[in-house]
Amino acid sequence: MTHLTRITAPDGVAPAAQYAHVVTGAGRLVAVSGQLALDEDGTLVGEGDAGAQARQVFENLRRCLAAAGATFDDVVKLTYFVTDMAHMPAVRAARAAHLPDDRLPASSAVQVAALVRPEFLLEVEALAVVAA
Repeated sequence: MTHLTRITAPDGVAPAAQYAHVVTGAGRLVAVSGQLALDEDGTLVGEGDAGAQARQVFENLRRCLAAAGATFDDVVKLTYFVTDMAHMPAVRAARAAHLPDDRLPASSAVQVAALVRPEFLLEVEALAVVAA
């Protein structure tokens, strides 16, 4: 965890409330593709329920990070794709179960017209840096 530096308020930039503006670190880069609300059998979790989908997405992210020898403590950037910005409170709640407020990564949230299948409400991708 100590190999990352989070800057929430660079000079001349308004402080970030739900993310860090800048996260730096040295080590090995881990890129995790956008994760959807699919369980290990490929079955949708939480049809029509942004909270249930977000919890599954963050569980999938956790498993992908672990496969690369990383944890959420190593995450430097999260990108959220949501079909409705109204889903963001559910996404933030799921994120809070894995990332405390003092270790938030840089983040971007984008509302999209659709994801790969219409029943998906959100997708999240991650970048992490693992200490060398």
